[in-house]
Amino acid sequence: MPSPSQPIISAHELGLRWDTIDPFLFCVHHDDRYPQGNEGLGPDASLAGRDIGQDFAGKDGWRMYHGSTVPGFPAHPHRGFETVTIVREGLIDHSDSLGATARFGGGDVQWLTAGRGIVHAEMFPLLQRDRPNRLELFQIWLNLPASHKMVAPHFKMFWSEQVPHHPFQDAAGARTVVTSIAGRVRGATGPEAPTPPPDSWASQDQADVAIWTLSMEPGARWTLPAASGKGTRRCLYFFEGQSLAVGHQLVDRHAGLELACDVDVELVNGAQAAQLLMLQGRPIAEPVAQYGPFVMNTQAEIQQAFADYQRSRFGGWPWPDEAPVHGVQPRRFATHPDGRCERLQMQNTTQE
Repeated sequence: MPSPSQPIISAHELGLRWDTIDPFLFCVHHDDRYPQGNEGLGPDASLAGRDIGQDFAGKDGWRMYHGSTVPGFPAHPHRGFETVTIVREGLIDHSDSLGATARFGGGDVQWLTAGRGIVHAEMFPLLQRDRPNRLELFQIWLNLPASHKMVAPHFKMFWSEQVPHHPFQDAAGARTVVTSIAGRVRGATGPEAPTPPPDSWASQDQADVAIWTLSMEPGARWTLPAASGKGTRRCLYFFEGQSLAVGHQLVDRHAGLELACDVDVELVNGAQAAQLLMLQGRPIAEPVAQYGPFVMNTQAEIQQAFADYQRSRFGGWPWPDEAPVHGVQPRRFATHPDGRCERLQMQNTTQE
């Protein structure tokens, strides 16, 4: 029986794609150490030996994914769930069938409700031509309940300036910083996380969804508070650091840990700085039928999704190519489907 001293329910190893628990579908941790860029915003390096269009091997510490010139994911469809993309370092160029575009990174978050159908491209421009271009991000797939799978698509940006970072200091002075993309952090002061899209499972009060990243200094202690919702489940991903004590259980390798939610759990970091991600939520508890980019409740709905996409392309693709990138300027921006523009540079925000 899990307890504050023995809170780990299960553990699993971490790869590129991380296992998750309902209401999350999966999480991918991209950490690519790209070389300096070329004039086309791709890698200034030979692409020989790579399976261009399907390059996931990690040769030389980086991947082209489905890109041929610029790394990334050219236009592809989704239906029936949401993507939450947290960029820790580097940049993403986004374009979609709603007419939205964006360049974001360095702590920015994009929350995209696919709903009844959206097509988008996610390209990774390598702007630095005199030094390496690291790209580190999480993309989290959050399910939608059957009642919301066919809602209108929704595009939303959480700029790094809007995402709260909550510092906690233990008795010895060591700090833990909790960054909240979703969910209130008990004991924290200051602003709450931005509001998720209106039809998200995370917008339902009873869903108890939390998406947090934790940065712990060497030797830091911090108590992860119990979840507020009955039936909530959570997984803590220890992906950087040497060791971590979770209650009285020592974790000495990087792992995903399902934890008991109904108790406070003390985390004690080891001798190196640690980075963690926490995903929490009340399960939707419905059947999941998934095939590639579509997540529905039945195989018949999956077949319908393919038929709808072949017929309508979910509204079409308004851009001149399948892998748009947004120029050489190192600014962040978003153009929303309603025409509203946000432009950010040097951590300052202006809206037009």
